[in-house]
Amino acid sequence: MSTNSETLVIRDDMIRLGQALKLANVVEDGVDARDAIQAGDIQVNGETETRRGRQLHAGDIITIPELDLDLVIETT
Repeated sequence: MSTNSETLVIRDDMIRLGQALKLANVVEDGVDARDAIQAGDIQVNGETETRRGRQLHAGDIITIPELDLDLVIETT
């Protein structure tokens, strides 16, 4: 678990990993998201994730160790 934790609120019950990273302003665009994910820099629920299209739901946690940041997915 990282020392910094933020909540990422989404409208639908699902968001894809690349979209979530863009929404949270962790990356600028889809290319940056793809590169970070394929490099193994992103974890979902404690496991390294390499699929940009990974579906995330409420309660999932995205960890970006390089930024010492956890993003917790919640729905409105």
